[in-house]
Amino acid sequence: MPSYAILAEFEARPGKEEDLARFLAGAKAVVDDEPGTLTWYAIRVSQTSFRIFDTFETEEARQAHLDGKVPQAIQAHAGELLAAPPVITPVPLLAAKLPV
Repeated sequence: MPSYAILAEFEARPGKEEDLARFLAGAKAVVDDEPGTLTWYAIRVSQTSFRIFDTFETEEARQAHLDGKVPQAIQAHAGELLAAPPVITPVPLLAAKLPV
């Protein structure tokens, strides 16, 4: 069972909501190449609020993801797409149900 997770919170800049949605959906292709990322979800909470939730077996895998291409791309496009800096919170995972 994974023990480590990240909860990332994003608020879209007015008028950039759909651009942010496409950007986050497109990030899946990058995460697919990360062997240490077990699960990854991009979620739309409201018209302007988005989240990413991902899980990892080790702290090293979580840190590799945090140092990887998706966070770098988010930083590169933050001024264009985001109304505020993203809130990235490493969190402990208490329980999970995963496919067998």
